[in-house]
This record gives sequence, structure tokens and C-alpha cells, in this order.
Amino acid sequence: MNAPTSIARADRARPVHVGEHLRQWRQRRHLSQLDLAVDAEVSARHLSFVETGRASPSREMVLRLAERLEVPLRERNVLLVAAGYAPAFPQRSLDDPALAAAREAINLVLKAHEPNPALAYDRHWNLVSANRMVAPILEGLPQRLLGQPFNILRLAFHPEGLAPRTVNLAEWCGHLLERLHRQCEATADPELLGLYQDLKSYPIPARSGPLPPDNVAIPFKLRHGGEVLSFFSTTMVFGTPVDITLSELALETFFPADELTATRLKEMAARL
Repeated sequence: MNAPTSIARADRARPVHVGEHLRQWRQRRHLSQLDLAVDAEVSARHLSFVETGRASPSREMVLRLAERLEVPLRERNVLLVAAGYAPAFPQRSLDDPALAAAREAINLVLKAHEPNPALAYDRHWNLVSANRMVAPILEGLPQRLLGQPFNILRLAFHPEGLAPRTVNLAEWCGHLLERLHRQCEATADPELLGLYQDLKSYPIPARSGPLPPDNVAIPFKLRHGGEVLSFFSTTMVFGTPVDITLSELALETFFPADELTATRLKEMAARL
């Protein structure tokens, strides 16, 4: 991603009507007016009128176009307000009683994943919750790096954070940057674009070459206690959220990639 260009685009004046918002999202998704019109089952002529401000879309049309464009829930509210309608999607604090079931599900996943590390983070990669196996991995790091907001990516890249302990630093951080790149492209979130710029300024070496052909996932290899622990990770999100906070939450679960790591994790858990 050309990050400076993306940031400049994000910093432009806000669109003056909903049609400009829609056009920006359509272009971000690399769709023509005809492509979107066919997918959303509206006429290309009417969509053109909406984008230029010559026609006002109904609330249902705004939501239908936003769904086809895979606009994040937060930005769907922006589209609705720009069109003169009330927001459709609530944003509650995670400790709100309405999210009690979701909160319980998060805690259940984190706890059940022990003795392997697992954590939950928000749309900007700030830590929301973690199981007890994360703390041993972070043992010995400067406390100032672990304060709130605790940004997972910054900790991974920081020269006083996990970067010096990461054996395959170029591959792992390159993988994280690619994930962040895709997220920036999908959301155009200015804070994520700023984070991307910050992370690129850290002294991370370039990848030496392509991954071996027998690799099935990029591992996270970490020096710990004189040994190298090796993990692979999976990411989970809520499948059908209608709350903004919930839609932006992700759970990252780490699994041992070898027998040594599995054994050491069990030993760590027994000492906690």
C-alpha cells in the first residue's frame, strides 16, 4: 500500500453528501458503477444520480449498498447520517449488560485455550483481554511498554519490546504489516494508517527471500528462557455482529508449532 497517498486521501475534506461517501467506498473496492448496481439490484443510472447528489437514496438503499460494499458498521452509520437518517448500529462499551453474553463467550474462549496464549483486541490492535498464558511471554519487558493503551503491534515491533526476542523477525513482522495493510485498505481508518506509518519506521530487517515451500503458516518464533518457542496463530471474529464494538473485536489464539513449545507451555501453566 502506498501509505502516504492513503493518508493524504484520508485527510481530505469530508464528503459533503452521502453520494460522495458511496463513491469513495465503491472506488476503494475497485468496483465500477455497473458492477455495484448489478450486485445491489439497482439501476446504474440511479446509482450515478445518487453518487452525484442528484437523487437521494432511501434508508434501505443506503444499507443495501453499504452491505454490498462491505462497509464496516461504524462507517455505515456515517453513511446513514450523511443521507439524513438516524444511525442503525449501536456502539456499546464491552462491559455493557447488553454484551454480557458476548463477554462471556470471549472469556470462555480465552480460558479454554489454556495452556496456550490467547488474547482479544480492538480495531486498532489495542489489547482488550488476555488469558493468563500471555503474561509469561511478556515477562521482563519494560513496564512502560505494557501500560494502557497496550498496542499489540507496537509491542511486536518495538526494539525494547518483542522484536529482539523474535527469531524470525523479518518474516513475522512482515506478515503483521501485510495484515495491517489489508485492514487499512478495507477500512481507510486514519488511526490505522498512522499506525502503519509508525510501524514502518521501526528498524525491522527485510525478508531474506521467499518462505520454504513446505511451510503451511508463518510461525512466530520467540526466544524464551534460553530456548526458542514456536507458535502459529488463528484469528476469530464474531460472525453476525450488529454492535460496532463487537464487530471490531478480534480474538487471536496461538498454538504450539512443535513439541518443545507444547511442553514448555504446560510447565508454565503448572507454575501459575
